[in-house]
Amino acid sequence: MQILRKGNSNIKSLAYVSLVRPILQYGVSCWDPYRKGQINALYRVQKKAAKFVHHKISPNWESLASRKKVSHPCAFYKAYCGERAWKDIGDSLKRHHYLSRVDHVHKIGTRRQRTDIGKYSFVNRTIGDWNQLAAEVLETLPCKPSTFRKRLRKVITEWHQEAPK
Repeated sequence: MQILRKGNSNIKSLAYVSLVRPILQYGVSCWDPYRKGQINALYRVQKKAAKFVHHKISPNWESLASRKKVSHPCAFYKAYCGERAWKDIGDSLKRHHYLSRVDHVHKIGTRRQRTDIGKYSFVNRTIGDWNQLAAEVLETLPCKPSTFRKRLRKVITEWHQEAPK
């Protein structure tokens, strides 16, 4: 830790990107907190790291929220396509029984749950995001996960540029 304190901002930033951010990303994606206190705890870590590296609160790093918008559908895509560890989740997904004109053919039906753990689980929360994805992202499934991630990032960045400010 002493070596990092004496280092310049490039070294500190590299340490954050290689050591801290993967753990935060895992926390956001897999643990998937839904309570404000839990979410704020993860963001506090990122703020402290930004202050440590750049001596200010808002560096030009991609926020955890924007990384989450890409990582959740990508993980869900792996479940949908039945990739290795995600196969059990993918097998439990049910096709939606009703499709309107604006829906895509890969729409998934929501699952009813009684407990908070079930209601706010990764799968149930991501089904809503998956169903709202643009058809151009899902047009040629299955494809490589890296191709899906690129399409998703492209659509999300276009959407952010078109959003009114």
